[in-house]
Amino acid sequence: MNKPWQMWVEKNQGYVGAENRLEFPDMFRQVAAVRDGNALAMLDGFSIIRLEGEDAEAFLQGQLSGDIRDVTDGMARFSTYSTAKGRMLASFLIWKQQGAYYLLVSTDICQAVAKRLTMFVMRSKVKVQVLDAEQNNIAGVRGAQLQAAVEQFFAVAAPAALTVLQGEAETAIALPEGGYLLQLAEHSALLTTLLAAEATAVSSRAWNIRDIDAGIAWVEQATQEQFVPQMANMELIGAVSFKKGCYPGQEIVARTQYLGKLKRRLFKARLPCFAAVGSKLFSPELPEQSIGMIAGICPVAEDMFEALVVVQSACWEKGVYLEPEYSNQLECLVLPYVTQDE
Repeated sequence: MNKPWQMWVEKNQGYVGAENRLEFPDMFRQVAAVRDGNALAMLDGFSIIRLEGEDAEAFLQGQLSGDIRDVTDGMARFSTYSTAKGRMLASFLIWKQQGAYYLLVSTDICQAVAKRLTMFVMRSKVKVQVLDAEQNNIAGVRGAQLQAAVEQFFAVAAPAALTVLQGEAETAIALPEGGYLLQLAEHSALLTTLLAAEATAVSSRAWNIRDIDAGIAWVEQATQEQFVPQMANMELIGAVSFKKGCYPGQEIVARTQYLGKLKRRLFKARLPCFAAVGSKLFSPELPEQSIGMIAGICPVAEDMFEALVVVQSACWEKGVYLEPEYSNQLECLVLPYVTQDE
């Protein structure tokens, strides 16, 4: 953490909490700021893998589900990385800068994913590198005041989702459903502006509500190899191309898309109590077996949590529960996009 960020953390009474992650007081206030106020988040829940070299585009094209040719200096894309059986090992937001590709990924799987990618480089002219702490200054901003500051800095007005804005020491990506993802060097003028603004300091854990509201599920260690991309609605956010060439799991992903109805889908839900990412879900529709899993969760009020869950679509009518005894029922909420099954 560089000095400007450190001073900001101390000013806002930040502390290191569970899993060595940054936390701030009053979680519910943070969540409210992400949704309806001005929120500045230090996103230590994410890390960046950089790939560079003359074969980088071709290498990624042969490894990931998205069409890397759509990743340009001005446009980012979501993508996934799967096993040969089509089960996701990681999900990414990818952008390009000065010929290198930057892959935003959940911190808890970053090192393992980078190591696996390196294994397949072989004779390709590609360098895979996990950015260190000083290079990995990832922030999120949400709210009219802070978003206006970003747009004023880059001299743009309300850019389309996934537009990439680049300066000398800063990169900003417009996010679906609002807000910006930022990568900021210590000497960035934009960082100075944002740290001085009147905004709520937000942890990476509270920032999760933005992605939950947007219907974007990040693969974490607890959910690795649990879903094919379509189960997590990855094709609906542009993370899967069905026109590109081969990549690990491509045959399974294509078969899932074109042969028969997908049984499991990503849904947004409200829960009456906490359940960790990776927790199994149950339903009277299919007794004595798990029908899904928690993919992301965030507390929003006392005894109230909102989550992204991957469950069998047919089970909602009879109810989806946290336990096989059917004690705590989930309430299905609305996503900002329509699935192909609706």
